[in-house]
Amino acid sequence: MDLLTLVRKSRTYRRFDENYKVEPETLYELIRLAQYSPSGNNMQPLKFWLSNTQEMNQKIFPHLAWAGALKDWKGPAEGERPTAYIIILGDTEISRHFGVDHGIAAQSIMLGAAERDLGGCIIGSVQRDELSQLLSIPGRYQILLVLALGKSDETVVTEPVGQDGRTTYYRDEDEVHHVPKRSLDSLILHDV
Repeated sequence: MDLLTLVRKSRTYRRFDENYKVEPETLYELIRLAQYSPSGNNMQPLKFWLSNTQEMNQKIFPHLAWAGALKDWKGPAEGERPTAYIIILGDTEISRHFGVDHGIAAQSIMLGAAERDLGGCIIGSVQRDELSQLLSIPGRYQILLVLALGKSDETVVTEPVGQDGRTTYYRDEDEVHHVPKRSLDSLILHDV
């Protein structure tokens, strides 16, 4: 599949088939993508906490916020929750500044997930202190992002931003998730 198709396939998914287990080998393959992703000053300060068991996933889930624009939705119900998580950590003994390393790593992981027909959600709204304490993550590691992964079980479509200019995602009456995207012409300020 070409790169544009892969990027378009790598949407944010928030509902999953809980009967599908993400195997440890798949998680390791995804971390390998992050391992070879660019890092500011090549410091490589990121570490990863992996989870693919129901017990551990149930501990992580309540510490995440799922969709700020969907005000009446509390997140995936039982049966549609992620079957794996990757918690991206910053090792403060390597660096206290992580720049955009975690964003680059997260995108590499999500592209790898999409290539494997998995869906995911990059979550920045995390109860970091509570989750660190619950998982006994040593104090030197700062939670930067949580990636929720699994076999997606929802339809997500992109569409042009409407006349009103709103980019807020929404769900229609059929539970299809719509994501407005700005036009290419509106993104380019100076043409070649």
